[in-house]
Amino acid sequence: LVHGGTSGIGTTAVMLASAMGARVFATAGSDDKCRACEDLSAEICVNYRTEDFVDVLRQATQKRGVDVILDMVGGDYIARNIKLAARDGRIVNIAFLGGSRAEVDFLPVMLKRLTLTGSTLRIRPVSDKAAIAEALRAKVWPLIEAGRIKPIIHKTFPLAEAADAHALMETSTHIGKIVLTV
Repeated sequence: LVHGGTSGIGTTAVMLASAMGARVFATAGSDDKCRACEDLSAEICVNYRTEDFVDVLRQATQKRGVDVILDMVGGDYIARNIKLAARDGRIVNIAFLGGSRAEVDFLPVMLKRLTLTGSTLRIRPVSDKAAIAEALRAKVWPLIEAGRIKPIIHKTFPLAEAADAHALMETSTHIGKIVLTV
C-alpha cells in the first residue's frame, strides 16, 4: 500500500512495486487522482476522502491485510496501518504530514509480528547514500531504461517562479513532481 499515491514519491513507489511483481494498492484524495494511480498500475486506489482504506483493502485481500505499507501521512494512519497490516507485515514511515504522534495499541504489533520502521535520507552519512545510489543503479535503472518506470512531472517552473510552484503544491491538485528549473 502506497499512501499518497500521486505524490512524487508515491507515483514512483507504485510503478516500482508493480514492476517488481507486487500487488499494489494506493490512497489518494480524489477520484481523478485514484484513476491516475490505477493508470500507473495500482490495482485499487482508495479515495481517502470518501472511503475507509482499511475496510476497502481488508475486503480486497480477503481480510489477510497488506504486506508492506509506505506511509508519508502518519497521525491517525499509524493505528489504521497496524490494523490493515498482514501477519509479518512491514510499515515504513517516511514523513508525517498528519503528525508524528499517535495513540497505538501495540498488542496487534506483537500478535502479527509487525515491523514498524522509518527512514529519511537527510541525516544519513554519505557512505549510506552512496550504497543506496549503487543499489538504485543496479536494480532500478534497468527498469527506467526499459521504460517500465518513468518520472511523473506535473509541471516545471523557472526558479524565479518558486512561489507559484509552492502555491500549486499547496493546492494538492498535482500528480507527480513539481520541478524548479535553473
